[in-house]
Amino acid sequence: MAKKHVAVLMGGFSSERPVSLASGKPCADALEAEGYRVTRVDVGRDVAGVLAELRPDVAFNALHGPFGEDGAIQGVLEYLEIPYTHSGVLASALAMDKKQAKRIAAAEGIPVAESVVMSRFAIGSSHPMRPPYVVKPVNEGSSFGVVIVKEDQSHPPQVIGSAEWRYGETVMVERFVHGRELTCAVMGDKVLGVTEIVPLGHTFYDYDAKYADGGSKHECPAKISLNIYQKIQTLALKAHQAIGCRGVSRSDFRYDDRHSPDGEVVWLEINTQPGMTPTSLVPELAAHAGFSFGELVSWMVEDASCCR
Repeated sequence: MAKKHVAVLMGGFSSERPVSLASGKPCADALEAEGYRVTRVDVGRDVAGVLAELRPDVAFNALHGPFGEDGAIQGVLEYLEIPYTHSGVLASALAMDKKQAKRIAAAEGIPVAESVVMSRFAIGSSHPMRPPYVVKPVNEGSSFGVVIVKEDQSHPPQVIGSAEWRYGETVMVERFVHGRELTCAVMGDKVLGVTEIVPLGHTFYDYDAKYADGGSKHECPAKISLNIYQKIQTLALKAHQAIGCRGVSRSDFRYDDRHSPDGEVVWLEINTQPGMTPTSLVPELAAHAGFSFGELVSWMVEDASCCR
């Protein structure tokens, strides 16, 4: 029986376009190697017409950022009745909005850092909270626009209110959590392992640490105590289910073990469109669980549906 025709959606027009192109190519290549008929679609404003003409069996969503993972393209695919990968309209929109995602997580008993959402112009010349804290756009990924304010900094970063800023008018100011960067993926109803991310030559896991060769080191599985490992797995699955995610998701955490082994575990956010580049975390976690890259993307295609 012939395998499905898969349209791999990549590129787009958000600030994460380069990341999406880097994710889409290996996914398309792997699906072809698995025997699928693949059409690569560099997504533009005419995507609805392009897909209506193509009529693929499945849309593999390799888009990142606004329009790609915020529920917008998912709504287009629902209208066209094309089954698609990853989360649906509502879960995608909730996860992309950091304020709403944290509100849901906190209501489910998932530990989150104290934060406030405000206009970027409201930050002004005085600190909106006691340093150290983090300022981040509410609707961006790949660490775009993230600024860390250190304890000894006398005033907020001026770039937030300047004309140079291009990451939206609303920002989240969040307590900086010291410690180690941990992440955990969920695949359907199965929680995968936990990876520790160690940035190399970077103060935090920023864009270059994520995507540049040698920008970070991944410890998979993370070298942490079993009870913390299992706690993070439990919280990742809980966040995936509470927000209503489907397919693959990845939750990011901070773990502060400076004062005790139990320490503090804080959930930061959930990614409904995790990166699928050669340096990405989900393929590594899937491989640790016994899934090759080809098996992972094939599973995602076969899991695709509408009304997600």
